[in-house]
Amino acid sequence: MIGTLIAQVESLKDAAPASGQALDSVILGEQYYFFTVVFMWLIHAGFMSYETGMARKKNAIATAMKNILTIAVVTPTFYYFGWWIYNCNQPGLPIGPNSSDFTSVACQSGIPWSDTFGPNLTNNINLVFFLAFLLFSWTTASIMSGAIIERARLSAYLILACLLGSVVWILDAAWGWSAGGWMTLRFGFHDSIASAVVHGVAGAFTLGVLFNLGPRIGKYTREGLARQFKPHNLHMTLLGLMLIFVGFYAFYAACLVIASTSFPGWSNIYLSPTTLGSIAMVITMGFAGGFTGGYFASRGDPFWTVSGGLAGVISVSAGADVYAPTLAYLIAIASAAMIVYLGNWIELKMRVDDVVGAVAVHGGTGFLGIIWVGVFAAGYPTGINNVDSSIGGQLIGVATFLPLGFLSGYVASWIMKKLNILRVPPEVELMGLDVAEYDPLIYLPEVASPGEVVVEPDGTIVPSEPVIRTARDEVVV
Repeated sequence: MIGTLIAQVESLKDAAPASGQALDSVILGEQYYFFTVVFMWLIHAGFMSYETGMARKKNAIATAMKNILTIAVVTPTFYYFGWWIYNCNQPGLPIGPNSSDFTSVACQSGIPWSDTFGPNLTNNINLVFFLAFLLFSWTTASIMSGAIIERARLSAYLILACLLGSVVWILDAAWGWSAGGWMTLRFGFHDSIASAVVHGVAGAFTLGVLFNLGPRIGKYTREGLARQFKPHNLHMTLLGLMLIFVGFYAFYAACLVIASTSFPGWSNIYLSPTTLGSIAMVITMGFAGGFTGGYFASRGDPFWTVSGGLAGVISVSAGADVYAPTLAYLIAIASAAMIVYLGNWIELKMRVDDVVGAVAVHGGTGFLGIIWVGVFAAGYPTGINNVDSSIGGQLIGVATFLPLGFLSGYVASWIMKKLNILRVPPEVELMGLDVAEYDPLIYLPEVASPGEVVVEPDGTIVPSEPVIRTARDEVVV
């Protein structure tokens, strides 16, 4: 009896530290995701500055307000629909909270009125992890935002932002960016930091919208040659991109699962082991390589140099948990250089007016990123079933995500175009959205700038007002 009693006391002594250690781990995880959410706000401050700087001055405030209102509309729609879509659609079809599938527990936690989706002293992780995904949703919608500035209606944009941020991207995340996703379990699909899941799909969606939205008045000549509208503050644009880069470190960190009581302490979104250091190293090499590739491919153009950094890091995101730093650096250089040419081809040959190059930078490198995994990391085990990644599995991702993004953006914007609610009237576009929507004297005389100019295809700089008015008269209504 004494021996038994002593054994019980010893087991209680052992249990107490184990219980305390588990609680410490849970609280550490809650704090960790909280701070990633805080720093990811910099991404959206960056998007606002990035897009506002690229806009002509008469559209600057309208552009900034569009970014702020993205948060206003995507937050509630993602709460009521997006999280349910992610947690309940991983096998491919809604499984319901009473399903025998192992993801049914996650499905239950994704229902807005569930016990784990509100104040709950027994659950430290669900709400703060949801917030990390919510910030991803803002980012996804903001990728589209910059491409369509200066001519899209605010109401149309906000509807499209809800569709992209709370339905489209999170559906592909359920399929290919979760431990229970059918693409992960069956094909070993590997996109650890969301090259295609966030950026690729958003770029494809944006392309579908741009086809229906059309170019800004005066962007192209009668012969189809492209004019260049000068951004009103390129320094603001470059600063915005740098803020996005700071926030990207938090974005990367939030894509990991912290497990401080088990070796090695971290796993990726598929629950395969990794480390925070390897992720941080790859993103840094991605930026460095991207700046390098963008600089040389664009012959030192400031916009494409900094955008090359964004392209570089997106291109290495899919394999950030497995790439060696040198490989990441080389991939980023090559990808950024390719995107400079792709962006110019989209503008000059396709005649798609993408103001910030989102289709090329996000869409192009997003899908390129998952292909690089199939080329350089084939055979790496992915997910809880350790399914080998392969070029075939990655191409299935392209074949699934590309039409999902493009067709949803195209159909939604086509309907809006037919209803005449997609684009502002020509007279509003010529006047400027700021003048039409806000105080005409929003800019004080002492900060007024010289008249806006446009760069003709031959490089001649001329006042923009006569050009765009002539182009307006040529439009067949």
